[in-house]
Amino acid sequence: MADLPPILAIETSCDDTAAAVWRDGALASSVVAGQRIHEAFGGVVPEHASRAHEQLIVPTVRAALDEAGIAMGDVGAVAVTVGPGLAGSLLVGLSVAKGLALGAGVPLIGVNHLEGHVYSVMIAEPRPPLPFLCLTVSGGHTLLTLVEEGFVHHELGRTRDDAAGEAFDKVAKLLGLPYPGGPHIDRLAGEGDPAFLDLPSPRLGPKGRRGEALFDLSFSGIKTAVRYWMADLGDDAREATVEAHRADVAASFQRVVVEALVAGVREAVEQTGVRAVAVVGGVSANRGLRAAMTEAGASDGFGVFIPDPAHSVDNAAMIAVTAAAKWAAGQSSGLDIGIDPSLAL
Repeated sequence: MADLPPILAIETSCDDTAAAVWRDGALASSVVAGQRIHEAFGGVVPEHASRAHEQLIVPTVRAALDEAGIAMGDVGAVAVTVGPGLAGSLLVGLSVAKGLALGAGVPLIGVNHLEGHVYSVMIAEPRPPLPFLCLTVSGGHTLLTLVEEGFVHHELGRTRDDAAGEAFDKVAKLLGLPYPGGPHIDRLAGEGDPAFLDLPSPRLGPKGRRGEALFDLSFSGIKTAVRYWMADLGDDAREATVEAHRADVAASFQRVVVEALVAGVREAVEQTGVRAVAVVGGVSANRGLRAAMTEAGASDGFGVFIPDPAHSVDNAAMIAVTAAAKWAAGQSSGLDIGIDPSLAL
């Protein structure tokens, strides 16, 4: 990938407007413009997200080009996220990418957002050898896959309802924490008692009632358990009790989630014999998960690869490195490519 012309990448799948440049086999720039408007609503509002992308996309692309020290005329290809994600948000990024590619007369490379997360571990050293197991944990996805040469992905397990990141945000909201709640849960968990609440494990296992795979998960039950605990406190005592034990609840919740994710990975390593594990997506920035997975790898003898926290959340650097690999393999897209909000890995 080192001999490719510079690639400009654009990512607008949800509520972060991002652009990056990949040049000479390395990341030359990465710019992310967040949208704080959603904090007031406790979650992402799709219409607000797409409107914010319209305002932010051009200055974000310019900033990425400037940071890389190149002009649009130096770009050899334009990469863009085509799904999954919010339809309006995806359309903004794809429309701009098509215009830039057409105007510059360069190829357009459509990238699956989930593939971007998977290959975010390839942005910088150390990089996992292929094949590797990949645990993708984010606000919208929780997925365990076996990644092989040629962009081949074998699904080993997934969440059957809420994603891990979604569960973090919902529990944080129950506890009165700001959005996005994941980082606040992570911070409080370090101050609380992880044994305070006995919460159900998200693991379903091979004996699930609906024929789930061995590594499938369900995060709705643990979220509901926290809500029931709060309801049982009664109106008079609820506010004071939650205030006194907010850190304990956060620690209990995070412990159970992390234990379930790590246990699934350990069993997948044992069953497949693959000794390299990547942990990607926004929740991979969680300090508890990073520490527990690293400890498991050291104990069980498998390598653990986790991208820098800046490349764990949504960003265009991961789209750029994925596009570079696709382009090197002779893959590109036509200008007639569309978005797919439900695109699978």
